Parts: sequence; structure tokens; C-alpha cells
Amino acid sequence: MQGVTILLTARRQRKRIRPAVMSLASSAISAEGQTEKAVTAVEVNGPELSVVLPCLNEAGTLAACIEKIQRALRENDVNGEVIIADNGSSDGSPQIAAALGAQVVHVPEKGYGSALMGGIAAARGQYILMGDCDDTYDFAHIPRFLSKLRQGDDLVMGNRFQGGIAPGAMPPLHRYLGNPVLSFLGRVFFRAQCGDFHCGLRAFRKTAYQRLGLRTTGMEFASEMVVKATLMGLRVAEVPTTLSPDRRNRPPHLRTWRDGWRHLRFMLLYSPRWLFLYPGVVTMLGGAAVAAWLLPQPRVVHGVTFDVHTLLYAMVAVLIGFQAVAFAVFTKVYGMTHGLLPPDPQADRLFDMVTLESGLAVGAALILVGVSSSIYAVHVWGVHNFGPLDTSVMLRTVVPSVTALTLGCQVVLFSFFLSILGLDRK
Repeated sequence: MQGVTILLTARRQRKRIRPAVMSLASSAISAEGQTEKAVTAVEVNGPELSVVLPCLNEAGTLAACIEKIQRALRENDVNGEVIIADNGSSDGSPQIAAALGAQVVHVPEKGYGSALMGGIAAARGQYILMGDCDDTYDFAHIPRFLSKLRQGDDLVMGNRFQGGIAPGAMPPLHRYLGNPVLSFLGRVFFRAQCGDFHCGLRAFRKTAYQRLGLRTTGMEFASEMVVKATLMGLRVAEVPTTLSPDRRNRPPHLRTWRDGWRHLRFMLLYSPRWLFLYPGVVTMLGGAAVAAWLLPQPRVVHGVTFDVHTLLYAMVAVLIGFQAVAFAVFTKVYGMTHGLLPPDPQADRLFDMVTLESGLAVGAALILVGVSSSIYAVHVWGVHNFGPLDTSVMLRTVVPSVTALTLGCQVVLFSFFLSILGLDRK
């Protein structure tokens, strides 16, 4: 009886405990749901716009920039934040920024691009606007950029040539040569519809920025952003903005020739067509044309005789041109493989056509021509008892033979390279 009593008591206690446990579980689930809702609410109610400024010893103008940004956000009812990406300032710039309510992010890796990447990584806004701390840009133009982003654009560039450049704001070398030439090359190389490639005041969606995967750490960061956005098919727009004279009491960080070369170098490396492909094709075709002209006999133009010596240079031009074309393909493959360049349907179709089998066939044909011609040259030499030969005649056989052999071997190696990379899809 005592055992039965204990069993009944335990059952009654379990009945009382179960509702309590269920109630606690329900409360926990409810609390978890409320937490998720709270997190979601924080995300939704977070800043719409984050303004990121790279900073390196900008104490003289930093406060004015932050105050102008905060005024523009306040007057236009924009929920925003100001982030100062400090790159190792020693003049009290971080303290000035913190005192004015800006968020300070310390970026140890030096460079304009490094500072911006560190600041953008800490930004919570849906949209990012980047500018400079030298008080040359008018942050009252923030609504122009934000309006374009709200309409669906991914990257909004400022155009100082449309908005107006104040006297003394930009050195003549930059205004009339550097910026126009580099912007023109950007439009030619990448078909980018930007009139001012290097305007430091620009805005973009953070999700679009994350897709770009920017890597450069110096001033060429600005070019990389526009180039990749164009290549990836993002929506790029422009708005007019202005440029005022630098209000700092020290020289700017920008170095004309060094940074100009870095921008140009980046664009060339990102456009293997213009750096390697087109020059290579012209060199190869030009060399082949001159060689075909000189193969039958020497040519005299205005009293100048072109003979086998010119023929040799022409054949070398064919080899150099082919190597440049091959290097253009290698560069394209490397960029696409490592995410530096977006996928290119035209390149994919080309790689589908250039199979290992077709490459081996072309290479073998060239090698066969070279070997056959070499055997013929040795035969002619034998007919003359392996003695002295007419150089002008024999080199017209030997030089093309050597060129065909070399070119054939290069084609075979090139085909194997593409096959190893997995681009041989057939």
C-alpha cells in the first residue's frame, strides 16, 4: 500500500510539473521570438546612410567636415552615422572626431584604400557615402547621392567637372591632363560611363560594394571601384558636385606622378586587351605581312634595300606578338579564376573553341612545316657539299623554319596550359 501511495503521489506531482515546464518553455520561446523581433527592429531602424571618411592627421579640417555632414543629415531628415577611418593620426584627429559624436575606426594598414575598407567594414548603413577630410567637397550634396541610391542605382559618382571646380581647387596638371586623360582611358578600356573617374565623393549600396571584392590599398582603390562596378554590370550614375580649395595648412597626401601611374597601371592590368591583346595582334600581323613581302626576294624602297636581316626581325615580331596575345589570355584566365574579373561570356566561348585537340593540331602542323623546311634546307646544303651558301637565299628558308618550329611549340604549350586550367570543356 505504501508503494502504491508513493506511485500515485509521484503521478500527481508529474501532472503539476508538466504544465509548469510547458509554461516555462512557452515563455522561453516567446522571449526568443521577442529577442529576434528586437534584433530585426534594430536592423530595420539602423542608419540608412553611413558616411565614411579616411583620416590621416586631418585635425585642421576634420571638425568642419563632420559638422557639415551632421548638418546635412539633420536638415534632410536622414538617419545616418559618421565613421572616421583613422589611419594612424598623431595630431589628435581621433579625439576630435569622438568628441563630435563620430565613430572612430582605427585601421593599422596604411593606404587610402585600406582606410576606406576598414571604415566601410564597420559601417551599419544600407548605403555608404565616402569623401575626404580636407573640406574640399560639399557635403550638402548628400541628398543628390542618396536620391539616386533610393531609385535603385548601385554606385553614384560625383562629377566635379559638371558641378564646378573653384579657382585653385585642382592643380592645372590634374584638371587639364591627369583626370581627363585617365577618365577617357577608363571609358575606352571599360566602357564606363563616368566623366570624373577619380572624384572622391561617391556613394554606393553596401551590398553592391561587398559584391565587388575590392583589393587595392592605395589611391587606385577609386579606379578599382568604378572598373569592377562597370565590368559586373552594376547600375552606375553620376551627379554634379563641386570642389573647393584645400583648407589644410599642409601638403595633400596625393602624389601626382606616383598616384597617377598607379591609377594608369591598374587600368592597364585590368584591361589585358589594351595592354597585351591588341598590341600583340598588331605586332604579329605586321610582322607576318613584312615577312610575306620579303620572302620571295629583297625589296628596294626609295633606294633602301630590305633583305633577310629585316626578314629576321619580322619573324621575331610574329613570335613576340603571339606571346603577347597568349599573355593576354593568361591574364584574363587568372583574373577570372581569382575573382579579380567577372565572368566573360565571350571569353567562355573562345575557350570552348580553343580545345586541347585543336591546339595540338595547329601546333603539330606548324612543327611539321618547320621540320620539313629544315630538312629541305639541309638537303640544299648537302647538294652544295655542305659548303658555303648564299646567305640571302638560304635564310629565306631557315628563318621561317625556325619561326614555325618555335611558334608550333608555343601553341602546344599554350593549349596544354588552358587544358590544365580546366578551360577545355569539350
